[in-house]
Amino acid sequence: MKKLTEKTTHAGCAVKFSPGDLAEMLGSDINSEDENLLIGFENNDDASVYLIDDNTALIQTVDIFPPMVDDPYIYGQICAANSISDIYAMGGTPKLALNILCLPEDTDSVTAESIIKGGSDKAKEAGVIITGGHTIKDPVPKYGLSVTGFADPAKLLCNSTALPGDKLILTKKIGTGIQASAYKAGIISDEEYAEVLDSMLRLNKEAAQSIGNFDISCTTDISGFGLLGHTFEISEASNCSVKIFSENIPVFGNTELFASMGILPAGLYGNMKHIQDKCCFINDVRQDKKDILFDPQTSGGLLISVPSDICETVFTELKKTAPDAEIIGEVTPKEKYDIFIE
Repeated sequence: MKKLTEKTTHAGCAVKFSPGDLAEMLGSDINSEDENLLIGFENNDDASVYLIDDNTALIQTVDIFPPMVDDPYIYGQICAANSISDIYAMGGTPKLALNILCLPEDTDSVTAESIIKGGSDKAKEAGVIITGGHTIKDPVPKYGLSVTGFADPAKLLCNSTALPGDKLILTKKIGTGIQASAYKAGIISDEEYAEVLDSMLRLNKEAAQSIGNFDISCTTDISGFGLLGHTFEISEASNCSVKIFSENIPVFGNTELFASMGILPAGLYGNMKHIQDKCCFINDVRQDKKDILFDPQTSGGLLISVPSDICETVFTELKKTAPDAEIIGEVTPKEKYDIFIE
């Protein structure tokens, strides 16, 4: 039987349609009007939110993608961590999930069972109960979860409330899409890929808990649209601009080298096409660094917009559970470009 990564032309969240293509496909004729729907399609947020009562909001999300690693158990864990992350980004607590599994007909039972067990064990780590699911035949393996969480409506976080003067904190390194492409091409070994896997396996649970007692302005998680794609969603939804300090961004080792060699996932180009006109690069940012900023991420970190007066306190607290966290930018009043990168 072929390795999992040999059955797909894309790895992880690099399989996603670009934001621009997605907008054209979905159109505007979507049934999403309800007085209790607090967050829907309008700002491309991480999940939908429905008000149950004055003290309870239901958060719902779904994510699914093909393998970025050959070990089926690790693949299942990464998929689950990625799916659950959206609930953390909204300020919620994940509680319930359904499996979504697509497998080729020749998949052996051990592989299938390992994927499911990986997802189940990661869900258990997050305190999530998997209550069922759906499985179909597909020539390309895919796995993910539909996740339901809950939050206090007064403590919800979203991508539309960043404020000028805020600082931006990123909690994980980026470069997973480029690294997965290098791994699939056989350029890096399992040992060299280990740091990337460790990051993708790590839940955003502790990072979310670290900011839970602070008055945070805004959050999102970094996934298929890349760092700049998700930053753009914040700037557009919040009607502000953002300045990114490229030298501060935490990046996996050798990612710049691989980018300079042209080892880039196809999804990167879709992300770039969608928002490059919204970005202004200054101070001669190198092309390899530019590419990394558009790189589609799998199970990435949280991007947190924090009022400047509490930023250092929040950052110090975050570093206890997210050692790779860095302050990577700041929010500014709306300017000609949505994002300035220096």
